[in-house]
Amino acid sequence: MGKSRILIIGVTGNLGFELAKASIAASHPTFGLVRDSAFSNPDKSHKLQTLSNAGATLLKGSLQDEASLIQAIKQVDVVICAISSRQVLDQKLLIPLIKQAGCIKRFIPSEFGSDPDKTRISDLDYNFYSRKAEIRRLALRPLQGTKSQYLETGNVKGVFVKESDVAAFTINTVDDPCTLNKVLYLRPPGNVYSMNELIETWESKIKKKLEKIYVPEEELLKKIKETPYPDNMAFVFIYSAFVKGDQTYFDIKSSGGVDGSQLYPHLKYTTISKYLDTLL
Repeated sequence: MGKSRILIIGVTGNLGFELAKASIAASHPTFGLVRDSAFSNPDKSHKLQTLSNAGATLLKGSLQDEASLIQAIKQVDVVICAISSRQVLDQKLLIPLIKQAGCIKRFIPSEFGSDPDKTRISDLDYNFYSRKAEIRRLALRPLQGTKSQYLETGNVKGVFVKESDVAAFTINTVDDPCTLNKVLYLRPPGNVYSMNELIETWESKIKKKLEKIYVPEEELLKKIKETPYPDNMAFVFIYSAFVKGDQTYFDIKSSGGVDGSQLYPHLKYTTISKYLDTLL
């Protein structure tokens, strides 16, 4: 059986571009749905030319244009959406069209990052994760607690993965029956660090001790509430990952998910240590 034909929506974004490159590198016939306006943007047009030269087929259209979506969907087997989090609800038109087409064997929604069903910050995130969860429910619908830990301890672990590595793991799932209707979690060895471990690693590389300023949880929460949205979302992500531990507090297997590092041990990825070396 030949390689799946993949449509990627959002190829001019950072992750979408990496997904398209990974798809092409894996010899998948690769398509990108692109707005007309992207061709007149210098940065975006450069990315599009790079992908086109590499063999991608660029289709004009958007998530608001039903006709262009139908035309694109009929040409592929897999649809991957990599739009920005602010646009996540724009997938609402896409999902029923995918189901009605009947030719799509796998749809990967724009749900990269923390699992929206595992985060515990619903009162702080301005519906950031609930919107992603809403799309997950829509995609799965057929046609018809852990104690908080304080940031000041610095011991809660989060996960760090480069976008190009996220793309490589994602593309490996498209023809893998083990990942069908599963959440793929990435906790690569060497990439699950606490803030303390991250600082200690950096100190060892620069051979210098850094002055540490510990931020109590209450102070971080105050900063989140006082900083206007969306400028405060960086603090929200820090709170979710390194105070609540939303990326690591649960067991992957018992949650019904699959571990990308175990499924695809052959994939090479950039560890935190290797990434920090590039900053020296």
